[in-house]
Amino acid sequence: MTEMTETASGWLSPEELESLRGRMPILYVDAVPVRVDDTGTVTHVGLLLRIAPDGTVSRALVSGRVLYHERVRDALLRHLEKDLGPVALPNLPPSPAPFTVAEYFPTPGVTPYHDPRQHAVSLAFIVPVRGDCRPRQDALDLVWFTPEEAASPMVQQEMTGGHGVLLKQALAHVGRLP
Repeated sequence: MTEMTETASGWLSPEELESLRGRMPILYVDAVPVRVDDTGTVTHVGLLLRIAPDGTVSRALVSGRVLYHERVRDALLRHLEKDLGPVALPNLPPSPAPFTVAEYFPTPGVTPYHDPRQHAVSLAFIVPVRGDCRPRQDALDLVWFTPEEAASPMVQQEMTGGHGVLLKQALAHVGRLP
C-alpha cells in the first residue's frame, strides 16, 4: 500500500492522509492476480515481492487505496497496472464483485488483517490476467505459484498483514485450496 505525492485530483498530502487515518476507515482494494486455463480453472497465483520501509521483504497481493470520486473498478485497474505493468491485461467484468471484505486494524488480533497505520476496509477481488506482467513501483518481483505452492506454509510465512489469510480465502473461493 504505497502512498504517492499530490499529482492528481483525489490524492491527499501525506499530512492529510495521516490525519484521516487516525480518525476514520480508509477504503482499499486487494487483488489476487491469477492465471486460468481454458476452462476457467485457476492454475497459478501471482504474488509480489516487496520491501517494506523497515527493510523487511515479504510477498504481497496487489493492494491500494480507492481515491475520492474513483469507481472501484477503476481503482482495481489502476493498482493492477501500477504493480503488474501496463500490459498485464487484467480481465475485469463491467461490475466486479469482491469475494470478501477484509477489515485491517492497527491493533493486532482484532481480525486476521493488520495494518499498523490505520483502520482500513478492503474489497478483495480475484482477477485473471492474460498479459505479460512486469512489476513496477515498489514491487521487486512477481512470482507465479501453483495454488498448492501459494497455500504452502513456506509461502504463507512470507506474507504479512493478513495477506496470507486473504490468499487462502481466494483459493477456497475458486475451489483451489489444497
